[in-house]
Amino acid sequence: MDNSLKIVTAEEAVSHVKSGDRVFIQGAAMTPVTLIDALANRYQSLENVEVMHLHTEGRAAYTEEPYYKSFRINSAFVGGNVRKAIQAGRGDYIPIFLSEVHWLFRRNILPLDVAFIQISTPDRHGYCSLGVSVDVTIPAIQTAKLVIAQVNPNVPRTHGDGIIHVSQIDYAIEANEPIHAHDIVLASEIEQQIGAHVAGLVDDGATLQMGIGAIPNAALQNLGNHKNLGIHTEMFSDGILPLVESGVINGSKKEVKTGKLVTCFAVGSQKLYDFMDDNPLVHMKEAAYTNDTAIIRRNPKVTAINSAIEIDLTGQVCADTIGKMQFSGVGGQMDFIRGASLSEGGKAILAMPAATKKGVSKIVPFLQEGAGVTTTRAHVHYVVTEYGVVDLYGKNLKQRAKALISIAHPDAREELEKAAFDRFKTI
Repeated sequence: MDNSLKIVTAEEAVSHVKSGDRVFIQGAAMTPVTLIDALANRYQSLENVEVMHLHTEGRAAYTEEPYYKSFRINSAFVGGNVRKAIQAGRGDYIPIFLSEVHWLFRRNILPLDVAFIQISTPDRHGYCSLGVSVDVTIPAIQTAKLVIAQVNPNVPRTHGDGIIHVSQIDYAIEANEPIHAHDIVLASEIEQQIGAHVAGLVDDGATLQMGIGAIPNAALQNLGNHKNLGIHTEMFSDGILPLVESGVINGSKKEVKTGKLVTCFAVGSQKLYDFMDDNPLVHMKEAAYTNDTAIIRRNPKVTAINSAIEIDLTGQVCADTIGKMQFSGVGGQMDFIRGASLSEGGKAILAMPAATKKGVSKIVPFLQEGAGVTTTRAHVHYVVTEYGVVDLYGKNLKQRAKALISIAHPDAREELEKAAFDRFKTI
């Protein structure tokens, strides 16, 4: 078997993209910006190229003037680097659970012409690592007609399923640049209070799912006295490192991949990436695996910690739009809320500040016009703000409204009580 890569210039690599092609781009920390920039520079010789991805990092040149005229985004998640372009009508968003994105490729619903990926340098056997973003990249590689790789010695070699052979790559370019990193977000006083409330819901032996940001980090900082926690999540960041080092997170009680930190991608600091490099504790899987409800629920006491943009008085959750504006994406929230709910002793948690930084209540009588329902009221269990914790499961509409008002910002409670009375006649 040939263990060599076909190394070409970036310009030659992207010359194989044709007008009308659908191009997948690996995302998160592994976003191959050198390939993206080279493709954008071809805008004058291309038209109607569809760009598809999840959350990507760095400059998305295909959204900028003058390049955007040749490209159109069709994304399964809306990150900050493409948000304005999609809102301006230069692209669109596909509402879909992260656990099901792979079917778009494998069932030929959205067949891929080209896949742009970023990989580690090959080992002596010709195998490369997809680094810290496996998620939906494997089905993209398996189904795309052409695979173009950005080979980077700074990509961590991670264990698990994100290993591909050079024979799966048609063209490769060389790049020596840091992968995308984020420093730890410091929690505000309000976020620290929320984190403490969340941590109070976590039982010893729980399997955790959490995202990136100040509230998950604040919750993790309050888990130092817990025992035998595990990780099965779609992503993690630096917040887990102190708990792994202290032995609080050891995965000993997990049923699935006992002892392993299971995820499909990670975003954090260089310290996190150094920890993940060649570390058999970390097991990278496809999103089709990490976010499979049937797999999630097999672990005991799955505790899923997610966020919301707003929640109405019946418990409907909007977590991906601000009114009519597509802000992010459905992602894996429902995958894990359902998985946690079905897990023995599991807890599905939605944590958010009671109000925005501008003082607007996030607990509302009705979701904004055009808002998407990310999680239905039938799926919601625990809701946490800095003012406390309520469990909506099994509560009727009036009881839910009363519970949610009790953890709303005090300045909003009178208006919410009036709205609840108008709707339910009693409260």
